[in-house]
Amino acid sequence: MRLLSTFTLSLVVLLISNCRQAAPTGGEAQIPAIALEKTQCKLEIDGWVFRDLNHNGKLDIYEDIRQPIDARVEDLLAQMTLEEKAGLMFIDGTAANEDATLEKKPDDKGPGARRPAAIENISERKLSHFNLWQIPESPVIMATWYNNLQAYAEATRLGIPVTIASDPRHHFSENIFSMQANRFSQFCETPGLAAIGDTALVEQFADIVRREYLAVGFREALHPQVDLATEPRWPRISGTFGEDAQLSARLVRAYIKGLQGPALSSNSVAAMTKHFPGGGPQKEGLDPHFEFQQGQIYPGNNFDYHLIPFEAAIDAGTAAIMPYYGVPTGQTAEDVGMAFNKSIITGLLRDKYKYDGVVCTDWGLITDAPLGPDYVWPARAWGVEQLSEADRVFKVIEAGCDQFGGEHRQELVVQLVREGRLSEERINTSARRILKQKFQLGLFDNPFVDESLADSLVGRPEAIALGEQSQQRAMTLLKNEGHTLPLEKGKWKVYVEGIDSAVIVQYATPVQSPEEADFAIIRINTPWYPVETKNFMARGFHHGGLDFPEAEKARILKVLQTTPTIVDIYLDRPAVIPDITAHCKALVGNFGASSKSVCEVLFGNARPEGKLPFELPASMDAVKQQKADVPYDSEKPLFAFGFGLRYE
Repeated sequence: MRLLSTFTLSLVVLLISNCRQAAPTGGEAQIPAIALEKTQCKLEIDGWVFRDLNHNGKLDIYEDIRQPIDARVEDLLAQMTLEEKAGLMFIDGTAANEDATLEKKPDDKGPGARRPAAIENISERKLSHFNLWQIPESPVIMATWYNNLQAYAEATRLGIPVTIASDPRHHFSENIFSMQANRFSQFCETPGLAAIGDTALVEQFADIVRREYLAVGFREALHPQVDLATEPRWPRISGTFGEDAQLSARLVRAYIKGLQGPALSSNSVAAMTKHFPGGGPQKEGLDPHFEFQQGQIYPGNNFDYHLIPFEAAIDAGTAAIMPYYGVPTGQTAEDVGMAFNKSIITGLLRDKYKYDGVVCTDWGLITDAPLGPDYVWPARAWGVEQLSEADRVFKVIEAGCDQFGGEHRQELVVQLVREGRLSEERINTSARRILKQKFQLGLFDNPFVDESLADSLVGRPEAIALGEQSQQRAMTLLKNEGHTLPLEKGKWKVYVEGIDSAVIVQYATPVQSPEEADFAIIRINTPWYPVETKNFMARGFHHGGLDFPEAEKARILKVLQTTPTIVDIYLDRPAVIPDITAHCKALVGNFGASSKSVCEVLFGNARPEGKLPFELPASMDAVKQQKADVPYDSEKPLFAFGFGLRYE
């Protein structure tokens, strides 16, 4: 049963009563039954059934599924007001309520609390794109919320459907960049997919993402991320395919094919590939989400190398592209962030690569965001901080972008047109691209999902099993002294750190101290050091050095020197671990893996197949001497790119 709010329900009832007077009944359905069941206003013409989205009792070209998409776009565009066109140009964040209602909850403490409810953005600001942050635990409730929102959108003047987007949700990860997984299947992170290097697996993974997204209403993926991990201190490496451009290019083709299929259609999830033209070479790894960033640098004159994965994504037909916040220092006519940079967006992306898909900025370029009583997170308007909000919008549009991520400032676009600074035809250019994507996805013909199928389509046993296999296959064996691994199951007493106690008992006898153990198994994470700032988001990013603080390293080494120890390290960035490597009996790197997956590998039920997607430097001095834009260039790395042992 769909859970509609009182206000939404009243709109639906009123609209249905009007439709019944205008639309004939009967005829063979030419759109899916689920859309006919849920759509509020229908027309029958010549035996075809159509959705009467503007509720005028006649068939408009944009409502006619038989018409070419370009004709449908132009017909709708001609009916839209400037405010409605401007609304298309913003993707704001929102949250789905646990009871599938649409109103904002006064006690909401999540990331959506600082944003208007989606229905407010639809009715007041004409938005029709949303990045969904919080989601219900139940896929059925998520699907119901989505259908309720589409019903609300259908009741608006032109019935423009909403597009719901999501950041990655299908990885086993505790990294700040991973959204709630809830019931979705959980694979290794993307560096793990690169460690495996299997294009068929990547396509299969993306196809599972597509199927699970479609089941609950996600129609746009704010991924894949194809930046190159050439600066090992950069916090966003866990979302990349590593530091090799050709490997990344090969895998992104498979990824986009899995999400979109051979062409964008009603069975696709639109891929928004990011972050053009590659955000990896940040000076000292300091991320440009924050004002302490120091620019995107190219000391090795290697700018073009970072374009290779994007060339593959464009060739594969990515539906959208997101530029990063970074300032390409010394590379273009002006040192301004990518989305403000006409040389990057128009000169490079539009003109050189002939890209005519949607270009959407990264989140929060225009408006400052209060994060508490004593801190305001400044808009990521690097290089143009002095500009007014309206001037920032103008510069982004003039650069060649179509959409603004994480904003709901359509009134600024309207203001610029009314003042004569932007032409409405320029707005039409972006609106055409955005509407075309909606039509290609079939949202105008059937935006609804079948809630009754959501539970069976999300987290299917075979998808969960494949995800666990990916976690295991991606694990990378770096040291195996004396063939310590695999351990014999059920034979040993083990001391463990970081492994679920309910899991380890299935493989060995746990003991309370290293002194009692035949072996120790410890799970550690690549070190990081919070930046001192009032911005709690910045404090959660894994910045800073890659080596352990002396006290923590001493504690770990004491375990290693007490009993033969197997170390499993989570490599969300390349760790600097020469001392730990020297003293452990076996060393395994993981790229997002559960306790079960780790034990399956350590005790021989699965085999590690990973090859490092980035090198592990020998020291922090070597890291500091690297060129931020050049791959695998640290001096005498501890483990080279592509290294990985096998069980004998």
